[in-house]
Amino acid sequence: MKKLLPAVVIACLLLAGCAGTPRMSVGESCTFLQGDTFKPTGNQQQQADQIAKHYQEVADKVAQELADPIQKMADVMKQVAGTSLGDKSAEQLDELKKQNNRIGEVCK
Repeated sequence: MKKLLPAVVIACLLLAGCAGTPRMSVGESCTFLQGDTFKPTGNQQQQADQIAKHYQEVADKVAQELADPIQKMADVMKQVAGTSLGDKSAEQLDELKKQNNRIGEVCK
């Protein structure tokens, strides 16, 4: 059994990020999000790609309660960036709004 423990610890470190960067608390996350001044540049497709990457970076830092909706927003923006013009569909706009509202509920 003693030999199994190191394997479990290594798996945890590699797969779950047990030793990864600690996440912010909910309060710290909300303060961080309120002060976020990220501004994308370029055409709509370039902006969508930049926003997707920014959302991904933010999702990796903030509290899990906020990371989940931000990750979903990053996923939507990756889809938008993959279109020829970088336009959001009505469904994508609805999903972004829904996730933004979830963030607002946590940070009220």
